[in-house]
Amino acid sequence: FFYPLCTRNIERERTTGTKTQPYNNNLGNCPFHHLRISQLLLLLSISPTITGNRHRPATMKVPSIALSGLLLLHSATAFSSLSSLPNASKQSTTLLHSSSSSKPIPGSLGTGAGWIDPSAPVNTAASLKKTLAKALEGAAFQKRISILGSTGSIGTQTLDIVDACPDNFVVDALSAGTNVRLMAEQCLKYRPKVASLSTPRAAEELKEILTKSGQFSKEDMPNIVYGNEGIVEAATVSSADTVVTGIVGAAGLLPTIEAIKLGKDIALANKETLISGGPVINPLVEKHGVNMLPADSEHSAIFQCLQGVPEGGLRRVILTASGGAFRDMTKEELFRMCEEEKEAVQKKATTHPNWDMGAKITLDSATMMNKGLEVIEAHYLFGASYDDIDIVIHPQSIVHSMIETQDTSCIAQLGWADMRLPIVYSVSWPHRLKMPYKPLDLAQIGSLTFQKPDTEKYPCISLAYEAGRMGGTMTAVLNAANEAANEMFREDVGLGFLDIPTLIEGAMEGHRENGFKKEDVTLEDILSCDAWAREYVKEKTKNVVKKPVVL
Repeated sequence: FFYPLCTRNIERERTTGTKTQPYNNNLGNCPFHHLRISQLLLLLSISPTITGNRHRPATMKVPSIALSGLLLLHSATAFSSLSSLPNASKQSTTLLHSSSSSKPIPGSLGTGAGWIDPSAPVNTAASLKKTLAKALEGAAFQKRISILGSTGSIGTQTLDIVDACPDNFVVDALSAGTNVRLMAEQCLKYRPKVASLSTPRAAEELKEILTKSGQFSKEDMPNIVYGNEGIVEAATVSSADTVVTGIVGAAGLLPTIEAIKLGKDIALANKETLISGGPVINPLVEKHGVNMLPADSEHSAIFQCLQGVPEGGLRRVILTASGGAFRDMTKEELFRMCEEEKEAVQKKATTHPNWDMGAKITLDSATMMNKGLEVIEAHYLFGASYDDIDIVIHPQSIVHSMIETQDTSCIAQLGWADMRLPIVYSVSWPHRLKMPYKPLDLAQIGSLTFQKPDTEKYPCISLAYEAGRMGGTMTAVLNAANEAANEMFREDVGLGFLDIPTLIEGAMEGHRENGFKKEDVTLEDILSCDAWAREYVKEKTKNVVKKPVVL
């Protein structure tokens, strides 16, 4: 009797689109299969709604009442097994209540709870029309771009694309840190209107070099600025229509917001912008009608896979991860190495096996916090709930990410491990420019492998999911605490590799108890929480470095 009841519930879930558990028609999918027989009988005897009998008389027969009482005596914890299940609080409500009453959410059409409107131009009828209209314009376009972080990995590779497609791109602004020599070379070559460096001294040195070069008249000389105000000026230069945000960390948040307010498209390489500022950024993107275009490999892959997928077609996002520097070690081997070979861990953690990336991102890959951060970014970019975003380790880094559609088809984007590929699509979308890169050769690769990540080996993954599900200001604290711990580890102040997740978790717990804000989050809230988390890690590190790592 009870098995058909359960399969009817599964069929209802399938037809309404609500995702709970994999749809194999066996008793393992029964939403009540964890209950004992006595508990099932109790449900049948006292719940006309669950059995579907809505016309049972209000007064129950004496034998039914007696049976209910006997069963309650037999098992006083009749429903305790539901609360002990993984994600019980999330699943029990979904399973015991019909999903037919829930309203479809734009972009998911009822795929599951927790979906939001995406910041990227996907998952809606309007985005499909916009994409088609732009595609039909043809590839003979010209974009004027501002590059934030021009001397870094993202910036220099963006300029490689400009060199390869000089008819399509003009550089209007550049910003960098303190690499004055390289900035001077870039200014001489691309002749931007604005050039920003991080300090007054660096800005003055740049001005001297450009003046002595004799290649700029007074009218042609770039406006040389510095500091946070300088970055904002580079991001908001009036002639640029697209801003490439290649700055690492939360420093990219304010200039991105100011660029959005002016209606500029964002080629987003700075994942922290959405991780910390998602609650503020997404409404601004919608308000000003700009295009948020991912420039990192995983989110670009998802974005490319979603081209042409109709509203309601996306079911699941699958992020691939290289596994980082310690992917070939077991959990036990990694923990032992952290205890016995700390200098070797320091060196290995800052060397990526596949990608040529900056030091901060390389260490994030080793802890796999980068993948946790990408989960949060994917939530804001594509609107998917955290229950519908998965991570899989793919050591070859050829499949850059995948999506699953409602019919269970999987669409993947493949390519060599070359950051120029996602960057070029972010600045040329939806066009496909001919590039002088090596074509992909699957026969040369030979095989592609995938495996499930070990969350005990990589606790940062679970911390990111937890922060994402809490939402509000918690993701800003997660990001800031990670940045601070990451930097201190690289500065070799005595912080251990396993201390990184410990510090992040401590910051999250401290914020949960004091200062956490779920709704109506402002930019001031985000910046305040960011500053608090950094100070928290700084203070706690003073104690951590004096103690041995406890495994």
